[in-house]
Amino acid sequence: MLEFTEVSKSFWTGRRHKVILDRASFRVEKGNSLGILAPNGAGKTTIVNMIAGLEKPDEGEIRRECRISFPLGFMGGVVSRLSARDNARFIAKLYGLDSDYVEAFCRWVCGLEEYFDMPVGTYSSGMRGRFSLALLLALEFDLYLIDEGMPATTDVEFNRKAGTLLRERLEKASVIIVSHQASTLEKFCRSAAVLVDGKLHMFDTLEEAKRLYDYETQS
Repeated sequence: MLEFTEVSKSFWTGRRHKVILDRASFRVEKGNSLGILAPNGAGKTTIVNMIAGLEKPDEGEIRRECRISFPLGFMGGVVSRLSARDNARFIAKLYGLDSDYVEAFCRWVCGLEEYFDMPVGTYSSGMRGRFSLALLLALEFDLYLIDEGMPATTDVEFNRKAGTLLRERLEKASVIIVSHQASTLEKFCRSAAVLVDGKLHMFDTLEEAKRLYDYETQS
């Protein structure tokens, strides 16, 4: 279970005080996934980082009573000078998992071939995204965090494997997806929220959220 109670977060941009969240409260139970619609620049990544514990709120309380993943695409625990192989084994040890299994799993999912044994710092953004998703799927969580959806890739085999694995994980877990596109949420979320000017509006259905989001972004 994840719960936000009266959570506020803001930044000073150098020109103005930007409010990301203003006394937001919501709860995500196990088995119930949530999508958050927000325009670009609204603070989607900040919210995901607060859920993951990477950033602290200015006010309010965040309760985490489940295993929460690192955000998809987050490479903070990955060492650029090391290969994907060495990083996978290092992350496995951090989580107390079998290093051989995590390495083999990531190698199979990524499909990076010889690049898997080269420094991650030499990867393209697409290759880094594939490795990040492979790491995420190699570890089992109760709640997965996805910022703007799956990594963009034209690799059909990777898309098939990753999509299948993610759906399998979500049969036993929940997901929070933040995006500026409603289509990103449709496959995974029933309930949804809309973030507008720091206010988080909660809805029981994605269709209700889409109506408000379309009105706010088109007006």
